[in-house]
Amino acid sequence: MLQVLGFEVDTVNSVQFSNHTGYAHWKGQVLNSDELHELYEGLKLNKVNRYDYVLTGYTRDTSFLAMVVDIVQELKQQNSNLVYVCDPVMGDKWNGEGSMYVPKDLLPVYRDKVVPVADIITPNQFEAELLTGRKIHTEKEALEVMDMLHAMGPETVVITSSDLQAPLGNDYLIALGSHRKTKADGTKMTQRIRVESPKVDAVFVGTGDLFAAMLLAWTHKHPNNLKVACEKTVSAMQHVLQRTIKSAKAQAGEGNKPNSAQLELRMVQSKKDIENPEIIVKATVL
Repeated sequence: MLQVLGFEVDTVNSVQFSNHTGYAHWKGQVLNSDELHELYEGLKLNKVNRYDYVLTGYTRDTSFLAMVVDIVQELKQQNSNLVYVCDPVMGDKWNGEGSMYVPKDLLPVYRDKVVPVADIITPNQFEAELLTGRKIHTEKEALEVMDMLHAMGPETVVITSSDLQAPLGNDYLIALGSHRKTKADGTKMTQRIRVESPKVDAVFVGTGDLFAAMLLAWTHKHPNNLKVACEKTVSAMQHVLQRTIKSAKAQAGEGNKPNSAQLELRMVQSKKDIENPEIIVKATVL
């Protein structure tokens, strides 16, 4: 996806699996922190360790996560303008109840080590609550939580999904964004936005990864306009999800529930929407 949008990407696969873990079975290997370090050493020896962005997602291991922090800090010494985009994948809410799907000991590492070196973070509501220790019941509380997250380090915070009541009604999902920038005279300015997108009735795997990657791309192209960056990101997501569900339902046949294979995100088929998304979701400035 990032390559389609013109980024030169060096990928480090934190796992090598037969398929994603939304299926009943999967086989493969997990990269450990020593192996990650070894790969990074290779890049360093060749002096090709100057990056503009680092993007991280799902991790299950505390030592691996700590190694990521060390590497990001070193890369920031190489390039002080490096932007670290972190999706702090820890868990989600089902039917209003939050639960973690990574080991609990990852939370303090994210909170105390990772988030402070991140520039952009993309937690869902549950993850934002975990990181701050505060529950969100209203939009006002969500904005306060985002301010707490800013205070921990990142200047851009996007709560990618929430169970807040959407003004447009129950068929919509709310995402909230906040961008805090320090002006030349030292004063801080915060732009806050709300995005409401239509709910899609299915369980997809990889939507968080796609969201974080597209947000990276669109904030790069619109560095001081979180509104436009989020509109493009969420619109492209909608195009991909709508295409996926339509195709999945057709494959499953009338009245049948699509399975994991049928619900694989239609990324390749959505290439044009990813490159140049028609804005079908507008953001509201708060």
